[in-house]
Formats: sequence, C-alpha cells, structure tokens
Amino acid sequence: MSPPVDPVQSDPSLPARTTVVIVGGGIVGVCTAFFLAREGIPVVLCEKGEIAAEQSSRNWGWCRKMGRDPREMPLAIEAMRLWNDMNKLIEAESGFRRSGIVYLCRTQRDLARRARWLEQVGQPHQIDSRLLTRDQMAIVTPGLAGNWAGALSTPSDGRAEPAHAAPAIAEAARRHGAILLTQCAVRGIETEGGRISGVITEKGPIACEQVVLAGGVWSRLFCGNLGLRLPQLKVTSAVMRIDPVVGGPETSTGGPGFGLRKRLDGGYTVGNWSRNTADLVPDSARFSRDFLRMWWLHRKETRLGFGRAWVRESLVPRRWKPDQVTPFEKLRILDPVPSERILEQAKQRLIEAFPMMHRMRISDSWGGAVDVTPDGLPVISPVDTIPGFFIATGFTGHGFGISPGAGKLMAQLVSGQAPMVDPTPFRYSRFAERPRSRPSPLA
Repeated sequence: MSPPVDPVQSDPSLPARTTVVIVGGGIVGVCTAFFLAREGIPVVLCEKGEIAAEQSSRNWGWCRKMGRDPREMPLAIEAMRLWNDMNKLIEAESGFRRSGIVYLCRTQRDLARRARWLEQVGQPHQIDSRLLTRDQMAIVTPGLAGNWAGALSTPSDGRAEPAHAAPAIAEAARRHGAILLTQCAVRGIETEGGRISGVITEKGPIACEQVVLAGGVWSRLFCGNLGLRLPQLKVTSAVMRIDPVVGGPETSTGGPGFGLRKRLDGGYTVGNWSRNTADLVPDSARFSRDFLRMWWLHRKETRLGFGRAWVRESLVPRRWKPDQVTPFEKLRILDPVPSERILEQAKQRLIEAFPMMHRMRISDSWGGAVDVTPDGLPVISPVDTIPGFFIATGFTGHGFGISPGAGKLMAQLVSGQAPMVDPTPFRYSRFAERPRSRPSPLA
C-alpha cells in the first residue's frame, strides 16, 4: 500500500488563462510552482492524481550533498541551502533536520572509493564530509556492530519527511497565488506560431505562455505523444516503515543492503541500498543503447523483472488526441508492489549492523517508481524545438533531496532570470549528442 500523505485540496475551478502551467504535482513540480509564485508569476499546477502521491512521498527522505555526481554537486549545494531554510520559507513543517548522513564501508575497496569521491569532489567544493575510523563510527552511529573498514560522514546533510514536505510546499505556493488542480490530467499542449499557447486538460483548455513538464516516470510517455524522444526508464524501489526502536541511530545511515532514516515520529524509514527492480518493458528495448552503460555499472544492484510488465505496458497507448482519455486518467496513481525479498534482505542487513533492531516492528511497506536517465542526471531544461516548453524529470533517485534547487533553477529558466548554477549538464539536448553520456564512476 502507499504511505499516508498530507492531503491537498484542489482549487475549485479551471482558470481560462495563466502564464505558466506545470504538469505534475510531485516535489519538483510544487517547488517550481512555489518559486514562480513567489516572484509574482501566475502559475497553475495540474496533477492527474493527488499531490505527492507517487515517488515524492515514497522515497527515503534523504537530503544530501555527499556522494553526488560532480556535475550535480553545485545544484545539490544550493538545494541544501534551501532545505536549511525550508520551514521558514514555506511557514510550515517540512520535516527537515540537519541530522547528518553516514555511508558505512565494509571493505577497504569500498572505503577507497569513498575516499576518491572526497578528494575529487567533496573537498574541491568545501563539503564537510570526512572519513571515519571504526572508533569514530561508534560515536556517530552508536550501537553499530561488526567489522567495518570505515565510513564517510557528512554532518551538514539531513533528512525531511516526504509525506509532509511536498504538500506543505504546495500549500505555500498557493498562498503566493499559485492555483493547484488535482484529478486534472494534462492531455497535451497547444502551439501558435510554433510556440506554446496553451494546454488541453481533461477539464478543458488553459491558455498559457510556458509549460513545465515535471511528470516523473510519466514524462517519457507525455513527451512521446509530442514527438519528443526522452530516454527514460523506471526502476521500482521497496521501502518499509518501522516503529520506534529505543537506542536506534539519529544519523541517516547507508550500508551494504540497507539504508535508514529516523522519522519525526521516532520510527524509521528503511530501504535496501543494494537492490532495486527494473521490469523489462518495450521502452527497455527502445532505449537499450542509451542505457547499456548504466545497466552494466549497476548490474549487481538491479534485479531485472520478466513477465507481465512487458505485456501491460505494450497495451498502453503511445499517442492520443486532445479529446481522448489518456493513460494518465486511466491510472491516476502508480502504486507498485514492493518486493518482499528485497525488504527481507534489508531487514537482515540492518539487524546485523545494529543488533538493537531485532526488536523492530514493521508497520507498513510500499513500492515506488523512480525515473531514471542513461547518465544518472536529471533533465532541467527548455526544449529548443518547442519554444516555451520545459522539462524537469529523470532525477534517478535524487529528486527529493535536490528538489528545492531543481525547482528554483527551473523557475529561473522559465522566467528568464540568471540561473544560480550552470544548467548545461541538465540540458535535454545532450541525449541527441555523441558520444553518449557516461554515468560518473564517483557517484
């Protein structure tokens, strides 16, 4: 089942006109709406289901700079600055706390890889990450057991509450003038003279000057209907919630086979650091060349699924007209089934690392669909062939933590302001360039 998410009431009526329409009410979409509305720019956000009902509420809740791809690091730094001020910015509780994050290293090889990232990425960006000895680990992560080569720690990284953050940011956007429409799928765009002139929703048209697609795993399907090639696939993650455990770690911790974050309610969100599922679907074949290097680098962490997903997705229409019911209306909320095998492994690895967790009581579990690109970097970019059309998608499991920065950057690109970081690494056009982008070995 899906985790409970703070409800966001839809505005009652569809406006005839606005300046910007955002397609998708996940964390990136609502952050974009917030920063646009804050600048006084009229914006309407359209969500086919409910705000943050998909991956934006199903992720681990980590907010980090540590371990980032070097091309993504400047944006991650800006995102963390915004997270630090988030509760004040939105005048509400996002759940953000600067609790630190630790990567546990079982072997010297793992530790050496973390040390390379620290030397080549962390230190040049003046990140407060540091390597820990076994004795130091005992202080940062009390209760840790077993033989460990060391760890990489970043005290200034933090955590937030996915089920609260996106709804709270959405409500803040509304207080600044944004209109929020749920159960309102966007079926397509309209152009005039080659430029964006509006959108067609299931409830009627909205005239506008710009459109931001922030549709997560649905973005590839939306783009395909426009004739745009967006190489993006989805990976299914599995997450569980456990009740409070006395003596459990305060610091978010990742190790071989597990990752955990303490929640505001005292319990923990737990996932499997080393295992996700990628179902083979028709898009897997269409984008096989794009993703070959990505799959090879992550072959030990990704379990390929064979079966009904191929048949199910082969029946999904790839093209439709504005007066037709779309796939977005037929499936409002994607709610994948979590792998019990993957969660059981996470449970066992967590208990091995923190023996006090043998008392854990699992109160809930859920699956989530992660939007993945071939190089592991998001698209935060205008589309040159459709002036006024922008894409913010493909965050490859980094979307929640980096969302404030991504939303602000997208708002700057849409409004014509000087971007706070160089957006070149996130350009949509890179997928048409050769040679194909390679995922960073340091990320």
